[in-house]
Amino acid sequence: MFSDRLAEIQKNIDASLKKAGRSDKVDVVAVSKYYPADAIKDAYEQGHRVFGESRVQDANEKVEILKDLTELEFHFIGHLQTNKVKYLGSNFSLIHSVDSERLAEELDKYFGKIGRIQDILVQVNIADDPDKSGVSGDGAEALCDRISQMPNLRIRGLMMIPPLTDEEEKNRKYFAAMKELFDRLSVGKEYAMEILSMGMSDDYTIAVEEGSTMVRIGTALFSGR
Repeated sequence: MFSDRLAEIQKNIDASLKKAGRSDKVDVVAVSKYYPADAIKDAYEQGHRVFGESRVQDANEKVEILKDLTELEFHFIGHLQTNKVKYLGSNFSLIHSVDSERLAEELDKYFGKIGRIQDILVQVNIADDPDKSGVSGDGAEALCDRISQMPNLRIRGLMMIPPLTDEEEKNRKYFAAMKELFDRLSVGKEYAMEILSMGMSDDYTIAVEEGSTMVRIGTALFSGR
């Protein structure tokens, strides 16, 4: 059952928090992008509320099907093209993947038109991986400063996706570098860095040990891998 798998993941998160000497909590986003609305409804009925989607049209269809689930919350976690911004509506409580000033400007313009202040994370490509989206580590502060001046966007924190590897431990240094950047941008800024979204099914325990406050879990939750 979904709830059993979630409990196991939470147990692992708690162990990682203890290992790191942390007393805070880590939020779990159930990545539902490959799963139908029925799977989300089943997970919702077992007590989970926050789900991650990466394709705007598919997500909007699920939102419509599940509109009677009043506490359901969707995050947009995938790469977002500027020509898809106009389809976002008010369907996402958090957008994880703002990776450029151009995209931020389109989002600010769109949400201004519909009268919404949208919570976002800035995606950072801390490893300079050519296969990943995101602003460089060196450019993150300037992008965050620029977005903080956009009236219809509210920066809540940072997100990262590490390089693909067969040995997750190799990416620990990137998680650690993200935490260092997160901490640096949390001081003396007019925006509040509250969320550090990093860690997925294969590496979330390492990410939590290095400071993640939000993990994105798909396979391990929905198929039990």
